[in-house]
Amino acid sequence: MTTDQILSDYITFGDDIHDDAAPSGPIEKRWDERKFSAKLVNPANRRKLSVIIVGSGLAGASAAATLGEAGYHVKNFCYQDSPRRAHSIAAQGGINAAKNYRNDGDSIYRLFYDTVKGGDFRSRESNVYRLAQVSVNIIDQCVAQGVPFAREYGGLLDNRSFGGVQVSRTFYARGQTGQQLLIGAYQALERQIGLGTVEMNTRHEMLEIIMVDGRARGVVVRDMITGEIETHTADAVVLATGGYGNVFFLSTNAMGCNVTATWRAHRKGAYFANPCYTQIHPTCIPVSGDYQSKLTLMSESLRNDGRIWVPKKAGDDRHASDIPEDERDYYLERIYPSFGNLVPRDIASRAAKYQCDAGKGVGPGGLGVYLDFADAIERMGRDTVEAKYGNLFDMYAQITGEDPYTEPMRIYPAVHYTMGGLWVDYDLQSNLTGLFVAGEANFSDHGANRLGASALMQGLADGYFVLPYTIANYLADGPFEKIDDSHPAVVEARQAVEERVQTLLSIDGKRTVDSFHKELGHIMWDYCGMERTEEGLVKAIQLIRDLKAEFWSNVKVTGVNEELNQTLERAGRVADFFELGELMCIDALNRRESCGGHFRAESQTEDGEALRHDDEFAYVAAWEFGGDKPVLHKEPLEYEYVEMKARSYK
Repeated sequence: MTTDQILSDYITFGDDIHDDAAPSGPIEKRWDERKFSAKLVNPANRRKLSVIIVGSGLAGASAAATLGEAGYHVKNFCYQDSPRRAHSIAAQGGINAAKNYRNDGDSIYRLFYDTVKGGDFRSRESNVYRLAQVSVNIIDQCVAQGVPFAREYGGLLDNRSFGGVQVSRTFYARGQTGQQLLIGAYQALERQIGLGTVEMNTRHEMLEIIMVDGRARGVVVRDMITGEIETHTADAVVLATGGYGNVFFLSTNAMGCNVTATWRAHRKGAYFANPCYTQIHPTCIPVSGDYQSKLTLMSESLRNDGRIWVPKKAGDDRHASDIPEDERDYYLERIYPSFGNLVPRDIASRAAKYQCDAGKGVGPGGLGVYLDFADAIERMGRDTVEAKYGNLFDMYAQITGEDPYTEPMRIYPAVHYTMGGLWVDYDLQSNLTGLFVAGEANFSDHGANRLGASALMQGLADGYFVLPYTIANYLADGPFEKIDDSHPAVVEARQAVEERVQTLLSIDGKRTVDSFHKELGHIMWDYCGMERTEEGLVKAIQLIRDLKAEFWSNVKVTGVNEELNQTLERAGRVADFFELGELMCIDALNRRESCGGHFRAESQTEDGEALRHDDEFAYVAAWEFGGDKPVLHKEPLEYEYVEMKARSYK
């Protein structure tokens, strides 16, 4: 059977799509012109308009705070017990901005170029240039909020480097940058809550989106304490609900991270773009046993001063300190001399895998490589290293029982970030009118691979500086017709949620939710992880379909709906992960090239690097929900300011 015949079993091909909101003209003027051409809402009218924001991480909290301060009535929902527990808090290493404080050649254009190149030429030029432009404003905003960025001796903000670049543009707060940025956004959010412009709803999980006459007008949520199913309506809806890496079960994401909000929107017609683009982070603590439910990320910032190596000889099980220097292979420095240990994440991850596959891995099971700070400690002194990375070293010591100051850390790649997400136009509006998507929940800025320290940048750019302009352009046509709980569309959405909950509770099977999730994760990691093949992906699709069928007939969901029921919560999320996992494999099967985090074994250069096929696959894959045969819409990618060419970090 030919590849085209195989694809025809899984895919329906639809019409091409285009980003009609994207401006034209010189790229450096596009965002300014879009802001000027956008319709405005006068302050008196803003009080008559309402916005629902789902998610309270950097994108959600900053958007809620900014829109609340502008005068709109905002309802914010999160499933955590406080917005401060959003997963943005886990980002450690830093946030990018093109301020060129180091006078080392950085600029808005260079940040734009590095991001497009780092994403392997699979992102939009206009979106990425805008991100680079507003990056400089983010730092000023956060400093004004009191975010304690690291400073040099003279008091100026300090910078360090991250993968895929040759300049120092990453601002940081020791090893807890995400936490400090989230506290800044949280303060702004809490101020608006206190002023009454934002209504905060914690411990509420979105389970459905309400569509009225083709517009997103509200959400159905479940109170996670009482089990009450609630409906909330507004003039527009914003999803800022993060990524879907937990489809792999083991990932660096918080246990609660899920895809349900965006998947519910997808089932209502929102396109899901590039779902197969998963980032495998090279700097994670290796798996230590079957009992683990998540993995721990060691910040990419450690690759600034740490050196990555393995023994030159396969099977060498000596202690690291017993292996002399001339018997160590600093393989990233050897293969990629220009970038060394700071190559992009996808390249560093595959390189580590290749070393372990060759029998040179270290630690239990040979699934690890060394990240060594001996040279840095000798060069700078332990006190300096501790000042820059101390909390990361402490975390590693607490988890592993090993002292990273006296022996190398052991690291191995793990699922971290997802570049795919709901399709949005330049205004961050999905193809569903009135539904906006911000932060990691959308696909827009990172292409096939995200450069380190750019997630925090995108989340705050979307929430503080992009969405407030673009959603105003939409809301200027409001207020829209008021709807209440008796509206047929609201009743229908609520009933759909109630029926789904009761179905899950009534199955009364014999297998736990977590056992299904773990098995799904194994399938995804084995066949849609760091390396994919046509044969493996076809096998994975069938395995997922079989497992999904068993889930709906044999899962055991204990308890009732009318109380705190975490098993029920997980069951709903895992049910959506099955459908997402299947689409990820179908997307990976269709994309018969290697690019960024998507590596097809059939498409590689002689020395094992990713081999793109720009003549066939220079497009965004936007999937319309279609059950077993999703509909593929292609958005062609065109480059005017960056030449599409093979990435090289050598």
